Amino acid sequence: MVKNSTLKGVFLVGLGVSCYGMLATFVKMAYQEGYTTAEVSGSQFALGLIALLILNFFKRKNPRTEKIPFSKYQKRQLIIAGTSIGFTSIFYYLSVKYVPVSVAIVLLMQTVWMGVVIEMFLEKKLPSIQKILSVILTLTGTVLATNLFHDNLVMEWKGFFWGLLAAASYSANMYACNRIAIEIPSSQRSLFMLIGGAIIVLLFTLITQNTPFHFSIFLKWGLILSLFGTIIPPLLLNIGFPLTGIGLGSIVSALELPVSVMMAYFLLGEKVLFGQWMGIFIIIAAIVFMNIRLKK
Repeated sequence: MVKNSTLKGVFLVGLGVSCYGMLATFVKMAYQEGYTTAEVSGSQFALGLIALLILNFFKRKNPRTEKIPFSKYQKRQLIIAGTSIGFTSIFYYLSVKYVPVSVAIVLLMQTVWMGVVIEMFLEKKLPSIQKILSVILTLTGTVLATNLFHDNLVMEWKGFFWGLLAAASYSANMYACNRIAIEIPSSQRSLFMLIGGAIIVLLFTLITQNTPFHFSIFLKWGLILSLFGTIIPPLLLNIGFPLTGIGLGSIVSALELPVSVMMAYFLLGEKVLFGQWMGIFIIIAAIVFMNIRLKK
């Protein structure tokens, strides 16, 4: 029975991160049609928020739904923590604008070592040798996967800057997700965190959108982006992670990297060199190595 529930968790987490892995390619395709970052992120969060409001409304009306006390303080905490979702989307989508999807997703995966740094400062203890080795592997894989030392490399450094900011905010989001109001049902947690993210995206849209907002984005790409970015993955991950545990769940989460690169390869025709594939697999190995129990 335990094995079945773990297998179910692996499937749900794998499906959830695979959805995330598709996002960057869809965003790049929206850019090719002339849409802006504000329109892409704005439509995604608006539709995602509406969907989660409807879902929570029906769950609240269901008499079989367990009613768990939810304080104003917890709601505020989740909204504040959710701002990191908005920042991650904006920074990641800005990165995709300037660099190939295969490079943007590698930059996002810098959460591996950023998470170790955050943990070190907040918990005031040095990381283990296992984590230090994982960080070294990640940085080695990043150099290869981003093709930094290629002679003909012409890369927008803006993309690197936004990609690293996306990784930083994603790290903060992952840390908050595992510590704030974890006893609250996943649909409610997702809703209030999404409210926080939507506030950031709205402010970004008001500040940066200098041209008339193209509402056609809602029907063309908004539905796809909201489904694969703000509705399906959070629900799957919130159900799957408790079944797998953080360690196994984090290993399965590494699927996001190859899924994203393969999507860009097949739908955008992005070239990925052998050295870059080697770098990607080294990063995946680093994630696996950091989360396995060596003593066990």
